[in-house]
Amino acid sequence: MRKNIILVLLSCITFSGIAQNIAGHWTGTLKVQSAQLKLIFHIHKTESGYTATLDSPDQGAFGLPASKVTFTEPTVLIEAANLGISYIGELKGDLITGTFQQGGQKFNVDLSRSEDTVQEKIKRPQEPSTPYPYYTEEVTFKNIKEDINLSGTLSLPKKEGVFPVVVLISGSGPQNRDEEMLGHKPFLVLSDDLVKNGIGVLRYDDRGVGKSGGIFKTATSADFAVDAASAVEYLKTRKEINKAKIGLIGHSEGGLIAPLVATETKGVSFIVLLAGPGLQGDQVLLTQQELIARADGKSDAEIQKNRILNEKAFEIVKKYTNPEALKTQLTAYITETSKNDPDKPENVSLQDYVNAQVSKVSSPWMVSFLRYNPGPVLEKVKCPVLALNGEKDLQVAPKENLEAIKKSLAKGGNKKVTIKELPHLNHLFQESTTGLPTEYGKIEQTISPVALQEITKWLTLQVK
Repeated sequence: MRKNIILVLLSCITFSGIAQNIAGHWTGTLKVQSAQLKLIFHIHKTESGYTATLDSPDQGAFGLPASKVTFTEPTVLIEAANLGISYIGELKGDLITGTFQQGGQKFNVDLSRSEDTVQEKIKRPQEPSTPYPYYTEEVTFKNIKEDINLSGTLSLPKKEGVFPVVVLISGSGPQNRDEEMLGHKPFLVLSDDLVKNGIGVLRYDDRGVGKSGGIFKTATSADFAVDAASAVEYLKTRKEINKAKIGLIGHSEGGLIAPLVATETKGVSFIVLLAGPGLQGDQVLLTQQELIARADGKSDAEIQKNRILNEKAFEIVKKYTNPEALKTQLTAYITETSKNDPDKPENVSLQDYVNAQVSKVSSPWMVSFLRYNPGPVLEKVKCPVLALNGEKDLQVAPKENLEAIKKSLAKGGNKKVTIKELPHLNHLFQESTTGLPTEYGKIEQTISPVALQEITKWLTLQVK
């Protein structure tokens, strides 16, 4: 699900523009509410310009790539469009003074040349390395409805043969085919495990991400469902695929999308919901905010205050279906509640701060998610379902959402259902201490072997 913290996850930086030697190590501090996150850019000179990587040591992330940077003296513009991140600064000798922006919020971040050359190798022991002991192929398939070409990787136990296959559907936010975040590649690890156990996998870049076409920021879960359905239709054209054994695995928002695809696309034989929502979107986010705040040590009074503020905003979203009326009502409400907001950055005007919040809450994805109740769609799912959640998942509350999924499937008469809450695991199915998103990058494990075993064991029974 979308996070209430800023994840400093920029993905290689390619510099273009006037040749200027800005190579070196640049260090700054991003202040987010009460937290301070150290950032280190490692910029290297190449024949065509510059490349760089980013470290966020406080989040346990090192060597993270980014998408694009332009340099026109003295202005440096760094963009990570797939994450909604930008940094614009002015080069002044050994200092870049600038502004970091994400999700409409702006923060002053100055970068200075540094001798800090620490580029720790990210320890991800589960991540497979090439050459893989199975067949992989770069593929492209089309969302015919919207004329979008989507790019992905098809992995099969062998090049020749006929195999069952699953499509992996990522969580919210722009994700590449590996669902890469904070140095982890969950879908790569999951795919590797499944293929080694005889099950083919198709994973793909979200629209507007990586090598896939289309625009991400205006898309909703319904749009992403069409993309996933297009993946299923593509698999039906491949001679190596057992057409009677095509399944879906959706993580987080992907667990909301998989039932949509299963009920509207012929040929889906089974689905796996990993931390998938069973409650309406507004309830998922309200519970998420409360659980994260509580685990982060916030007081009951503060948690209750924030819940009331968010409930009223979400009620406005559900009440006003006209976009202009919605923005007008949200602007009035958020302006009133933001006048003494301690989280407002000092360098941002009240109007800019309000506009950023309104833009976030009224975005197509957010409006759709807040209003969406997955129950009626789950009632229509007739194929076998495996639903898993981690006990320490703070983003999609396990007990409440698993119970809602169970009730909806039962109401529809589906008896081919397996539901489990896995002890000690967080939203990414890592073995976790607190479950807080700030732990994700610091944990070496990408996916718990227990979760992998549960998924593989259940899928093996479905593809017999």
